[in-house]
Amino acid sequence: MEDSDMNVGIFTDTYLPQLSGVSTSIETLKNQLERLGHQVYIFTSTDPNVPENVAEPNVYRFASVPFVGFKERRVTYRGAIAAQEISKKINLDIVHTQTEFSLGLFGKSVARNLHIPVVHTYHTNYEDYTHYIFNGRIIKPGSVKVILRGYTRGLTGLVAPSEQTRTQLIDYGIKVPIEIIPTGVKVAHDVNENQSVALRKRLGIDVDSPVVLYLGRIAFEKNIEAVLESFTEILADLPNARLIIAGDGPAEEAIHNHATALEIMDQVIFTGYVEHEEAYSYYRLADAFISASESETQGLTYIEAMSADTPVVAMHSPYLDTIVTDPNVGTLVDTPDELTQPLKAYLLAKQNQQTVGNPAVRQQILHEIDERTFGKRIVAFYQEAIAVYHEEDLDEIADSDAEYARIFERPSWFRKDK
Repeated sequence: MEDSDMNVGIFTDTYLPQLSGVSTSIETLKNQLERLGHQVYIFTSTDPNVPENVAEPNVYRFASVPFVGFKERRVTYRGAIAAQEISKKINLDIVHTQTEFSLGLFGKSVARNLHIPVVHTYHTNYEDYTHYIFNGRIIKPGSVKVILRGYTRGLTGLVAPSEQTRTQLIDYGIKVPIEIIPTGVKVAHDVNENQSVALRKRLGIDVDSPVVLYLGRIAFEKNIEAVLESFTEILADLPNARLIIAGDGPAEEAIHNHATALEIMDQVIFTGYVEHEEAYSYYRLADAFISASESETQGLTYIEAMSADTPVVAMHSPYLDTIVTDPNVGTLVDTPDELTQPLKAYLLAKQNQQTVGNPAVRQQILHEIDERTFGKRIVAFYQEAIAVYHEEDLDEIADSDAEYARIFERPSWFRKDK
């Protein structure tokens, strides 16, 4: 296909103002596609935090309810016909789905009816999240591969954010061509985006206090308890240190209780929900970013921290192993118990104005994780998908999608509260 402008339809259950790795990834994708001259249309769910009279150009929202177990995640229950009509009017060239649920099926149906390719990004390792859905009694980890095989049937291509995810999808028996394209982050920041001095003052943190940051969803699979325990050990040597836990989620009460039990509530700052445009200031404020999560397929918060020159202390993973290749970028450990020592080393180095590792390695990595690199790779992926697209077995694929959709027809999957 020639390098020409495309009309791209992104179908997602999760979008701003929800703050998550998925919504951030989609906004990055949208911005980069538009920067390269393409038109982007977002098909997503309604959100109680978006007033009905607010104008959102090229964003179409469809009636939704909270998903059981994830009250901050939503599932659309109406609007398939409207989505078809809108898509015909704007003349989409390609559909890019970002969810395997309601709007993902909308996107597949639109692509089939318009005779255009549909590609998909697999964001979430659902085996780590099945406990949210009736404690795993409806979807068990072994069921995830069945669901994914059903959803991916008929796709022209699939984006995996890391080699770890690609390997997992192949193990599931996914036959669709898989391209590894890590989501990029903004690397070229304007000086005015850094409001960390004002933020430090607003949070009541002394100018000489070392700061450790966790930013992300406060959920049980993030293992934030281990972060609190590591920080408790830090306080033995650096009693004026502060830990910021930025974000919200279902485990907030449990994490508050754990901090109370450790008697460190005076040294821990819970910010609650953080606007995405504020995130960079939080990273710049921190002397080190910490995570004990072992469930990440990629983890945008890690590379956002790297883009702010904030070293990362986290767990080994196939993805992080490819980018955290020098102490100037961060340190990876095998167990949560090992987080404390490298974290302490970074805090002391910052206090003593010492450089850790090789800054040149950081610059090489920043190029690889740059959102502009990400955008160019996605455009090339779209062009290839359009070039190889063909329409064989469309009826069989339609029957497969209908069978897949029936899995989610049980009323118990949806919450009644809006």
